[in-house]
Amino acid sequence: MKLYNRKYNISFIHKIINHDIKKNKNLCLHTRFAPEPNGYLHIGHAKAIVLNFELAKQFHGRCNLRFDDTNPQTENIKYINAIKRDILWLGYKWYKKIQYSSNHFEKIYQYALQLIKKKLAYVDKLKKNDIQKYRGTLNSVGINSPYRHHTIKENIFLLQQMKDGKIPEGYACLRAKINMKSSYIILRDPILYRIKFDAHHQTKISWCIYPTYDFAHCISDALENITHSLCTLEFQDNRRLYKWILNNINIIHHTRQYEYSRVHIEYSTLSKRKLKLLIQNNIIQHWNDPRILTIAGLKKKGYTPSSIINFCNKIGVTKQNNLIEFSVLEHCIRNELNKTAHRTMAILEPIPIILYNIPNQYEEIINILNHPHYSHMGSKHIIFNNHLYIEKSDFKEHPENQYNRLILGKKIKLKYSYVIQAQYIEKDKHKNIIKIFCTCNLKNKNNKKKYGIIHWLSKKQSTISEFRLYNHIFTVKNPEHHKNLLSIINNKSKIKKYGFINKSIYKKNFQNITYQFERIGYFFKDKKLSNSNNIIFHRTVSMKNKIK
Repeated sequence: MKLYNRKYNISFIHKIINHDIKKNKNLCLHTRFAPEPNGYLHIGHAKAIVLNFELAKQFHGRCNLRFDDTNPQTENIKYINAIKRDILWLGYKWYKKIQYSSNHFEKIYQYALQLIKKKLAYVDKLKKNDIQKYRGTLNSVGINSPYRHHTIKENIFLLQQMKDGKIPEGYACLRAKINMKSSYIILRDPILYRIKFDAHHQTKISWCIYPTYDFAHCISDALENITHSLCTLEFQDNRRLYKWILNNINIIHHTRQYEYSRVHIEYSTLSKRKLKLLIQNNIIQHWNDPRILTIAGLKKKGYTPSSIINFCNKIGVTKQNNLIEFSVLEHCIRNELNKTAHRTMAILEPIPIILYNIPNQYEEIINILNHPHYSHMGSKHIIFNNHLYIEKSDFKEHPENQYNRLILGKKIKLKYSYVIQAQYIEKDKHKNIIKIFCTCNLKNKNNKKKYGIIHWLSKKQSTISEFRLYNHIFTVKNPEHHKNLLSIINNKSKIKKYGFINKSIYKKNFQNITYQFERIGYFFKDKKLSNSNNIIFHRTVSMKNKIK
């Protein structure tokens, strides 16, 4: 196997693998991405996907997809299908067939029996609250359960009773017998098996006892010959239990676990529990809402697989938890779309412009490039005549000193076109401006004098469209620090506007396409939501770039 030497992407995990390969020339790197199928993937999972699949690729190894499906009460086949779609969309393919922890249920059960026979596990009949109380705290040691001293024979009998469904749910569980005085709470006789009378999406009703995540995870890794089990820092203490289990069962392969920092991004949460809370309270409708950082939400917003992968590479793999600026994520998609998105003009809040000194029959066709720097992306025609739309914000009747757009008596340039001058306005009975009357000199198109520039659309070439603008869903930078998540919801996190687009966009068969609406931002045309009467655009990211 080759060592990995690409300096720009070296992490402490790369160094560990390089070291392991030097020690064992025959080592075949085998990683895994092992999600629980109890929700949709988010940007944190994307980091794990990129890390595990890219390591396998870089070191000519393998990467499994395994579902750690040990809790039928929270898992669903729809999550499994969504996870598979997201991984494939990101551009990765798992090694051979998909694995499930449930594939190993019989072997895991036999390992539980092994621990009982070694006097390292027992069936406990304490209630859940009592188990929690007996476990102690960081400041106080745990207390032994009164059932800790059952004989081997009694424990095997009780575990069989659990397996046969003869003990009610919550009345018994299997616990490891380690050390109730350990300074690590995870080692204070953790639960290995519990009773759950729920049908499982893979095993159906074959089982009514299920191994805990901690018990099944390390055994599944070992049975699949995973060489490096990579997880986030909250599992750092769990590594002690991971090693204890593998050291005390008769299993040949011993996987090593390594931890790295989680993804924490400003103004967002990646907690499945908290995202479910947002759905339950109708803050968002679904897991693919563009305001949350699920892969489905980012995809709907217009993010691309490569932009997400670039973000994961940019933040790197470290052991240091930190809060990542949201602008880092935006930079990755903006940087890509700046090179790939077609330029066009759209008006989100239209106000009519009448060029009254130009005849009604006058019409000029202007040819412009789809991208100012890449002629191979082609060109398009726009129409210039005397009935136009501009953005409402591009005109002010009483402007501040630094305002450099259209005002009465001042000249301004229409992008790709002519200089105009506002002469008078028309208002409705509520004093709202409904029309701006301007003059235009058709001879000054190539005037080299510097003017402020605004974008526009010809009324003749315009068709109505819906624009959805997204802001942070929370009002504070680190919502994870707030107990009441619903008290910090940004009520302006989703804004709908109805304006105009160029009709040529309308004719592109409702494909999922990203455009740069000049001076406004990058917008993603939603094929699924759009119809013949209304095209819907999601704003992917604004024009502003905070990253230098």
